[in-house]
Amino acid sequence: MSENRLTLELVTPEKVAWSAPADMVVLPAFDGEMGVLTGHQPFLVQLKEGEVRVTEGGETRRFAVSGGFAEVKDNRISLFAETAEMSDQIDRERAKQALERAKAEVLKPGLEPMQLAQIEAAIRRAQVRLRVARHGKGAPPFDGER
Repeated sequence: MSENRLTLELVTPEKVAWSAPADMVVLPAFDGEMGVLTGHQPFLVQLKEGEVRVTEGGETRRFAVSGGFAEVKDNRISLFAETAEMSDQIDRERAKQALERAKAEVLKPGLEPMQLAQIEAAIRRAQVRLRVARHGKGAPPFDGER
């Protein structure tokens, strides 16, 4: 691997979702987005649900991840997430339905704090999936989703 290139390996419990060279990677770190270029100091970072952007040769690929952590060392990024979906693989209709179900659930009275936290996490995941899906091939124009 060239010294001015990164290698990204995005791993879920089921498989290696993506493994490829990159010029730059932007991670959804818990405290805000974090950009990684070649020569970055080694670190380990906790990720929140969000968008991973991978730029290589002027092209940007986007993934929706549901949290996890990433390790950067020797121009290699190992990203471990519970789920990871490339923008053009996200089913927008299914994500919209999941968002609507979660929004309806959060309105139910008498929710325990743990239930509420799980529902709020489901809302955030669905919102991330919809935001990332806007960049997929054949995606319809932006329709105001957040």
